Amino acid sequence: GVSNGLISRIENGRTIPSLPVLFNIINALEIEVGSFFDKIDKDKAPKIWVARKSDYQTVEKETDVKGFAYKHIISKSLTSIGVEAVILEIAPNSIREKISTDAYEFKYILSGSVVYCVDNEEIEVFEGDSLFFDGRLPHVPINKSTEPVKMLVLYFFNKE
Repeated sequence: GVSNGLISRIENGRTIPSLPVLFNIINALEIEVGSFFDKIDKDKAPKIWVARKSDYQTVEKETDVKGFAYKHIISKSLTSIGVEAVILEIAPNSIREKISTDAYEFKYILSGSVVYCVDNEEIEVFEGDSLFFDGRLPHVPINKSTEPVKMLVLYFFNKE
């Protein structure tokens, strides 16, 4: 019940399927749900998720409504969390040390491009791309361009 393109993006680790799609895939493979998850090497799960603008899927949220287009960016299941949203602007050639936070962080690039150093990885993200990672990993955005970068930042933190 999904497109070949979506299956390809899931297979190549470029997107994470919704729970219903995942269960449909497991059923199509004729595997028990419990045994499917037993085979996952949790140490090899990605620490960083990058969603490219070109991979976003249009999602139908409302029927019979014209002029509204929803694009699915990312789905993560976290419980007992608080959320903080900010707009972060980074001037060209701004430099700071890597930091850590006690939150999961979601970044959506509104304009410009930035190199995100997370742990020991460098990921370049462009306008329309997004990034999700565990903020406890040392990280820093680096604006190497001559233009400012503007991004929406969502922090997901434990409310306890």
